[in-house]
Amino acid sequence: MSNDRVIELLRKAYGDEMETVMNYQANAIVLEGVSAEEIKESLSADIQEELGHAEQIGQRLRQLQARPPGSAEFTANQHSLQPPADSTDVLSVINGVLDAEEDAISTYKSLIDAAEEANDPVSEDLAVTVLADEEAHRAEFRGFKKEYGSD
Repeated sequence: MSNDRVIELLRKAYGDEMETVMNYQANAIVLEGVSAEEIKESLSADIQEELGHAEQIGQRLRQLQARPPGSAEFTANQHSLQPPADSTDVLSVINGVLDAEEDAISTYKSLIDAAEEANDPVSEDLAVTVLADEEAHRAEFRGFKKEYGSD
């Protein structure tokens, strides 16, 4: 297998990470209320980590003689992570984060498989590392969801 599938998945992951940064930032600004503070703090902290993922993925694309997508190539997909009309609707943001994390986890698992098939251990290692971070985010937000009495 060639690196075409690896590059395709790296480009998807890059776009997803950048969209996540945008949505986390918007939600961290929009949410209000006492119960929103912990979620806002978590989102704000995660922004830097997600930017770091995008940076690493972009560098890997460059190493593979490809490039990360620019904004003209961007298609938004995180519909459930849009800032809520009700700025106190913390649960909708939690659910949106969980949806985004599930999508990211799926992408990184596909990237691991594709990189293994393409004999690209560097991309595989990057995907494994980022996958661990995404699974940690998912676990954190599953905990937040339990606190809101919703499984």
